[in-house]
Amino acid sequence: MSAIIVTGTDTEIGKTVFSAALTGALGASYWKPVQAGTDEEGHGDAETVSALSGRPVLPSAYRLKTPCSPHLAAEIDGVTIEIDRLVLPQVDGPLVAEGAGGVLVPVTRQLLFADLFARWGRPVVLVARTGLGTINHSLLSIEALRARGVDVLGVAFVGDAVEDSEATIAAIGGVKRLGRLPRLATLNRETLTEAFAAHFRSEDFR
Repeated sequence: MSAIIVTGTDTEIGKTVFSAALTGALGASYWKPVQAGTDEEGHGDAETVSALSGRPVLPSAYRLKTPCSPHLAAEIDGVTIEIDRLVLPQVDGPLVAEGAGGVLVPVTRQLLFADLFARWGRPVVLVARTGLGTINHSLLSIEALRARGVDVLGVAFVGDAVEDSEATIAAIGGVKRLGRLPRLATLNRETLTEAFAAHFRSEDFR
């Protein structure tokens, strides 16, 4: 099985949209182990990825209603997150697994997402915004992952081009600059597929 983990430097930076683009480009299945927070119709990131990629989406191990860090959302919802349930699913073909929020978001009060990624032993793509503060957030995230022995495949940026910040993160962090996904005025499967093809190389993820 070939699995890639997608994580981010923060929440609400475009990580799920990037995950959808990557899932579609690789012809992969998608899995979000813990979904914390859904809309009024009960939809979460899995539904977004399904609509934007057209690829199979696997059920989350935990689907929580409260929109906050998984450790607290579980407590508020009266759910106990069992680590043994957070094992990468076995699928035919590639798998894209997306974390929640940033690298050091707690899954439980004893386990951070970076620790979970280390258990999985699969390469990680770090999604980073291009705006002010991204150098600090990105380099801290890279250090946190490497401190746990996690292989950082590279950084995927989201937003308007900021050449110096993107180049600086790649150089100081010693990571591959995978590409940049621009903000799309119209977001749908077609525009996202075109944008990913224009700004990334699928072979960098294989």
